[in-house]
Amino acid sequence: MAVLLTCLTGCANSRAAKNFEQSLAADPKLKDNPVTFSAQEVRSSQQPQTPQATVQLPSDFPKEIPLYPNATLQEVTPSSNKNPTVSSRWLSSDPSNVIASYYRQQFQANNWQIAQGTSTDEPKSSFEARRNDIQLKVSVQPKTVTNAAPNQPQTSTEIDISYSPSSNQAAQAKPTPTPQATENAVQSGESQLVSPVPSQDSTTQPNATLDNKNPTPTPSSEPKSQEFSDLNKVPQEFRQYIQDLAGLGVFNVESNALKGNSTTTNQFEPAKVVTHRQFAHWLVAANNAMYANNQALQIRLASESSQPTFRDVPKTDPDFRAIQGLAEAGLIPSSLSGDSTAVLFQPDAPLIREQLILWKVPLDTRQALPSASLEALKQTWGFQDAGKIDPKALRAVLADFQSGEKSNIRRVFGYTTLFQPKKPVTGVEAAVSLWYFGTQTEGVSAKEALKLAGSPKQ
Repeated sequence: MAVLLTCLTGCANSRAAKNFEQSLAADPKLKDNPVTFSAQEVRSSQQPQTPQATVQLPSDFPKEIPLYPNATLQEVTPSSNKNPTVSSRWLSSDPSNVIASYYRQQFQANNWQIAQGTSTDEPKSSFEARRNDIQLKVSVQPKTVTNAAPNQPQTSTEIDISYSPSSNQAAQAKPTPTPQATENAVQSGESQLVSPVPSQDSTTQPNATLDNKNPTPTPSSEPKSQEFSDLNKVPQEFRQYIQDLAGLGVFNVESNALKGNSTTTNQFEPAKVVTHRQFAHWLVAANNAMYANNQALQIRLASESSQPTFRDVPKTDPDFRAIQGLAEAGLIPSSLSGDSTAVLFQPDAPLIREQLILWKVPLDTRQALPSASLEALKQTWGFQDAGKIDPKALRAVLADFQSGEKSNIRRVFGYTTLFQPKKPVTGVEAAVSLWYFGTQTEGVSAKEALKLAGSPKQ
């Protein structure tokens, strides 16, 4: 070590030592042009980056507008002086048909008035609707994902939701149009979703519907807003039944504007099999429309705080309140009515004949169903296949016999010695059963309910 130090000391002033020292010195250019760092850059390097603020809906976004739960908000375009519409764009990884079905069911379950469906595909992917003076448009379109990650779906769905301010807010910005001005606007080809001019009787007619040629609410006794394009497929004797129920707003159908024609038409699809979900919606809507003036006979929709009775109908289901309401009223088998095996509602399963009678008859008789046996059923109805009927439905089938010509089985299926209890129910059969509520001696039809809805209250 001493020898090494001696050598280094002896070479300190040599030429080789000076060259070595210069090679280790700092670049002289840095002395003339020093690099500086701003305080912002120093803080950025020392502190973790905060995420960018997420897009949020306006604070006054109407709560009535349904939002698809599995969608992420991407963009919001606020209203302006030139355009009063507020628009929002959403993305979801779910299929477009599932999302479109969700919105269709939401509109139907929450009394949205569908004014126009701009798509011809099934299910409809574009809706224009109104509720509580909110004019809403929802468009559901599939999108292809470019450069998708390994675990990312190849497609996504874009949801565009736009709405106009309520008529009360719009009235503060511009004067209320006169009836003549509104009529001129419709005739000039402007949107059918023009804010209606309230008529003097509109406040006394809760079942008012929109007439496509006149946006002023008209009594539902003139159901011009629903003209089924496939009504010719319905047996002649049942066509008026369907029109009467449509006038009461019972059916959850979508409207299609025909090309080059201002008339709005609907597809009823009379031969299509009805599902549990669909009939539950129709049953509640028909009963409450029939007894619009008698709260004691109406079916109460379940509250949002109700504990779901069926495992496959959670609170997020668009028809939860109607289905849960039927269960809480004891009108359909469930654990609430003592049936421990009825844990599933199977909302998309076909409705069969014995279920139609089991659900509907208690709303006709409004009393406890009689005890029943196979022998009693054979002596009354004389069905050859009585042994195939579920024991749960026996009492309802027997009680229906006591309504004579007003019974559901006679009215829907005519004279028959075969009940075929497991046979699926079609749309026209379900409609015929819902056209009349009551027994042979007392009841109300959809035709009579329409007259009451169109009459001013005393």
